[in-house]
Amino acid sequence: MASQRTTLILAIPFILIGFLLSGAPALMSTYPPTMAWADGPMKLVTTPQFETKKTDIFTSGATHMALLHNSILRGYNSIIHQAPVVLDHDKADFVGYSLAWYRFVKSHHDDEEETLFTKIEELLKDKNVFAETHKEHEAFLDGLASFEKYLSGLGTPAEFDGKELVRIMKTFEAPFESHFHSEIATIAKLAGHPNTPAEGTPEEAAARLTFKSWGKSTVTKAGMTDVVPFFLLNLDRTVEDGMWANWPPMPAPIKWGLINIAGAWHSGWWKFASCDAAGQPRELWGFQALELKAQSEAAKKA
Repeated sequence: MASQRTTLILAIPFILIGFLLSGAPALMSTYPPTMAWADGPMKLVTTPQFETKKTDIFTSGATHMALLHNSILRGYNSIIHQAPVVLDHDKADFVGYSLAWYRFVKSHHDDEEETLFTKIEELLKDKNVFAETHKEHEAFLDGLASFEKYLSGLGTPAEFDGKELVRIMKTFEAPFESHFHSEIATIAKLAGHPNTPAEGTPEEAAARLTFKSWGKSTVTKAGMTDVVPFFLLNLDRTVEDGMWANWPPMPAPIKWGLINIAGAWHSGWWKFASCDAAGQPRELWGFQALELKAQSEAAKKA
């Protein structure tokens, strides 16, 4: 009996891992997009490093910010495309996916205001470098709050109305898109600021570390089982000639675990993501589900 009990105890971790991995994004069947995809209606950002081939601290910092922004923009696009067509049995997962996007954006905004911008202002000894950026943030925050209020205020997922969510999203789409592009240009232009540290100096090394440390923490502290998988599953690794195929830099097993183990906690949400576990663009599930439903109904009539 003791031996059986020991065997059972030792087996529990493997049972739990097996249960989690049964919903891993890597196991989801996908195929390339054939319909509207997540590269619109909001236009994606061209990274400054791809565009200029420069590698100074602010071009690099703006580039990494652009890659993060593009994950958010693909998230927005994937939501606005699928909201009107999501099927009733998928509504709970879609609401969860959409709220994960909100938490991603809100955490990103707060972390910029509280941490990154302050450190850059101190580095450049200039409190005005982000004056316009602060105003841009204010322009979309009310709409973003309405987005969250609507989704969190639903009595049940069945009450979800895709047309209403789209209406709310359209109220802040223009200032949101404008900001997510202009902020990249603002950061890249700081390479020409008179107080930007010269390359090879201790100050320049410290500035690079600031961007690197912030980049590592800003997503992970927002939520390991919701925001992190959302971020990674809306990263297109094929863009800009595959230049960012291995971004963000981390060991492959860790990236795999963040997508497939952390992501398994809310596995149903990720079918709405714009990319698969390998970072390849995929058909948006909302359209895929409609097609499968039509095929099923046609088969019943045959």
